[in-house]
Amino acid sequence: MNVAITGGTGFIGSHLARALVSRGDFPRVLARGINNRDDSIRRLTNASFTPVSMSDEKKLFQSFQGCDVVAHLAGIRYEPNTGDFEKTHVESTIKVIHAARKAGVSKIVYVSCQRARPKCFNKFYESKWEAEQLIRASEIDYTVLKPSIVFGRGDFFLTAIKRMLDKGSMVSSIGLFEKKINPVAVEDLIEILLAGLIEGHFSGETLNVEGPEALTFSEAVKRVGRVVKKSAVLVPSLVSMQFAKAQEEEKTTKEAILTRTLVRMIADGNQAPVDPCDKLPVEILPKRLFNDEQIIRALG
Repeated sequence: MNVAITGGTGFIGSHLARALVSRGDFPRVLARGINNRDDSIRRLTNASFTPVSMSDEKKLFQSFQGCDVVAHLAGIRYEPNTGDFEKTHVESTIKVIHAARKAGVSKIVYVSCQRARPKCFNKFYESKWEAEQLIRASEIDYTVLKPSIVFGRGDFFLTAIKRMLDKGSMVSSIGLFEKKINPVAVEDLIEILLAGLIEGHFSGETLNVEGPEALTFSEAVKRVGRVVKKSAVLVPSLVSMQFAKAQEEEKTTKEAILTRTLVRMIADGNQAPVDPCDKLPVEILPKRLFNDEQIIRALG
């Protein structure tokens, strides 16, 4: 099957492209640039790479021609410039929908996030929610996935924790009274993506996707510390302090790891999505734990 992947060089997109190739499918990897952490994604056998701006509807249409389905994964974690969330998540989704409709694409699978919602004073969440609404109203068959924090090789969650530990054993908590999160392994998310894209499941459905285990950020830090053999001393810290720290990092670092989006997702914890979601079948529920084996696989 021919599958177009927007944001195909990103964390989830590159995992999906490799999974499709291993099945014998033919992914078209679309991205505005390359993944500097793993540019080998451009050289996958049976996969094509096309540099394309998500605002270029004509080029998107050309790239979508001959594709059966589109995995719409393009997104950003923070705004280098004010309004970038709106441009990347909302305006680009409009272009993707128009191009997909013209190209005769039969289905779009969109990856949003668990707490995406309107009027929540968070532009990331709000823009993701707007994109969800556009997908649902597109008149193209769709599946919307709303995962919790996703972890795995090339992610930003484990990477952020390891970088904190590399700087020293003192790591600040995110909140004085930490909420629990259910991180989901990227391998589990990919299985759900494939079920929606290739097997045609979850038509017209919105699915909450979270890992099988609830733990705090401090617990996650300690597990990573144990694996990388670095002691971790958790220092209680207000969410607002971590938010301010992340904001400064976004301004001064070209590739910010601790972003305001990540801080907000951790601080929100494993609250259910605002809108009711359809249920995942038991046989495809995420099952991989945030354990030593998974951490080693992701960081190795």
